[in-house]
Amino acid sequence: MAGRADRGVTPLQFVVGFGMVSACADVVYEGARSLIGPYLVSLGASAGVVGLVTGAGEAAALVLRLVTGRLADRTRRPWPQTAVGYALTAVCVPLLALTSSLLPAALLYNGERVGKAVRTPARDSMLAHASASLGRGWAFGLHEALDQVGAMAGPLLLAAVLALGGSDHLAFAVLAVPGALALLVLARLRRAAPDPSLWEPEAEVAERKRLRLGRGLPRRFWHYAAFSATTMLGFSTWGVLTVHLTHRHLVPTAVVPVLYAVAMAAAGAAAVAFGRVYDRVGLRGLLVLPPLAVAVPLLAFSDQRLALVAGAVVWGAATGVHDSTLRAAVTGLVPSQRRGAGFGTFSAVYGLGWLAGAAVIGSLYERSAAAATWYVAGVQSVALLLLLPLVRRPAAGTRG
Repeated sequence: MAGRADRGVTPLQFVVGFGMVSACADVVYEGARSLIGPYLVSLGASAGVVGLVTGAGEAAALVLRLVTGRLADRTRRPWPQTAVGYALTAVCVPLLALTSSLLPAALLYNGERVGKAVRTPARDSMLAHASASLGRGWAFGLHEALDQVGAMAGPLLLAAVLALGGSDHLAFAVLAVPGALALLVLARLRRAAPDPSLWEPEAEVAERKRLRLGRGLPRRFWHYAAFSATTMLGFSTWGVLTVHLTHRHLVPTAVVPVLYAVAMAAAGAAAVAFGRVYDRVGLRGLLVLPPLAVAVPLLAFSDQRLALVAGAVVWGAATGVHDSTLRAAVTGLVPSQRRGAGFGTFSAVYGLGWLAGAAVIGSLYERSAAAATWYVAGVQSVALLLLLPLVRRPAAGTRG
């Protein structure tokens, strides 16, 4: 029972299968994410507005998990919730092709982010079951690395459309194809593994407890969430970085998605590498995050093209650690029967931090890049101070 689910798929095959689903979905939403900054600017948005819209999108993708994570715990039916979330992504992004003003574009972009919020806690709970025999950091890192294949392909697809003379609207429209493919692969995976909890039977709870949101989460979890939210207060969204690229005419618009693809390549490599590091040293592996975040504005707000490329790589590497290792750590900080609530609560706190951080960095950038950089350095210093006690006092039975 621990080795295979109902229809014979192994945990590793399940993780790889979900990696394929996520890769197809990433072609869609990471393609849109790579271009949304210049597109909003073309509709009249300032750097502050781009920061607010993209920060709100990331917050929607994360904060709403406070509800959707508890819903996953409550229903114990992760597949329908996962399917609805992927469907929102597959629909909202191609509809950007029909927009011609700022408000509809912002609503559709954030509608896709709502889809991310709906599916992720349920999906991560299933991945957590599969990771029981594989290693938490390895399984989440592998999934993130496969996910990043799509994250690279989507921006490159949009760059090709633009380079061949296509419009932003055509670029968004072609993303309907990988969106449909994501739903098809998801349906096949659902038939192959209808009940992933069979891989981790000890995570099951009594029927009488399933409908209770119940007790609070551990204090150590809240300390970790405070660190994560603080580090995101000093981390820019890609949309804000691209305003610098396009406002100063440092690169053609068609090159912006290419730089994003480079960032996603770095994210995939970092996800696998730091997933392994986390399995070996625990939370100590996260000490790299504040320095990476400080390096982002130092490089990405430069006028030198080599520094801009380096900034994209560093931003992508930090994002890979956020999306894999930060998630994996939650698994070890909350009881197994509370993982949906744990993932949802963590993501909500993390997302609020990113919303505020993106808005502040965007507004400060309008005054000067130096002001934004000093702000990031100060916030990341506080984040490092919050992380150090967690590293020094590991929880019983854990590393780091």
